[in-house]
Amino acid sequence: MSRFPERGRRAGASRLLAAAALALAAAPAAAGPLGLGRAATPAEVAAWDIDVRPDGTGLPEGAGDVLTGEEVFAEKCAYCHGDFGEGVDRWPVLAGGQGTLTDERPVKTIGSYWPYLSTVFDYINRAMPFGEAQSLSPDEVYAITAYLLYMNDVVDDDGFVLSHENFSEVRLPNEDNFRADPRPDTPLAKAAPPCMTGCKDSVEITARAVILDVTPDADEDSTAGISVD
Repeated sequence: MSRFPERGRRAGASRLLAAAALALAAAPAAAGPLGLGRAATPAEVAAWDIDVRPDGTGLPEGAGDVLTGEEVFAEKCAYCHGDFGEGVDRWPVLAGGQGTLTDERPVKTIGSYWPYLSTVFDYINRAMPFGEAQSLSPDEVYAITAYLLYMNDVVDDDGFVLSHENFSEVRLPNEDNFRADPRPDTPLAKAAPPCMTGCKDSVEITARAVILDVTPDADEDSTAGISVD
């Protein structure tokens, strides 16, 4: 043991730094201004390149029907979302809510709010089930998506089969209420910096926020709609 532990630690650190410097010097220089990293392999790119677009681009081949989706949903999804997509505790509600978007407490579900079926498929495929992301096969994702369409009355046949071939034909009810945002191409985005001081002679309160909760307790119902000062 060294009689001078601090000196020993410094010497050890110096040896580690020297070894690291030698390893970096021996490694081939990577492209780029910093000379760090490497190009991703085709397999690594493929593992990330799983997004699905509204026109069906990126969809894997496969198919699934409503009844199979009900079985998979009951096994993989119902624990959080309920057997019929009603939501358990504070987990998201997936079905219903049609006609509520103008209410004080809108119920935003696949059937009432979501614009594109690709968002449903992509999210399930990428992130579900919770804690077991990307464990579902393409056929299982198609089946679950078909079951969600059935629960939201988008399709009325429990024998409906969703596949990569008919996927782009399905339209969700609220699609037309989503529009492209043109602002990056308008003069508004290129206007002068916003005013930060002395912009108005006086300030007037014209509206107040309203308390909204996803799943309020029963004894809180009486407080719904109370303004917050």
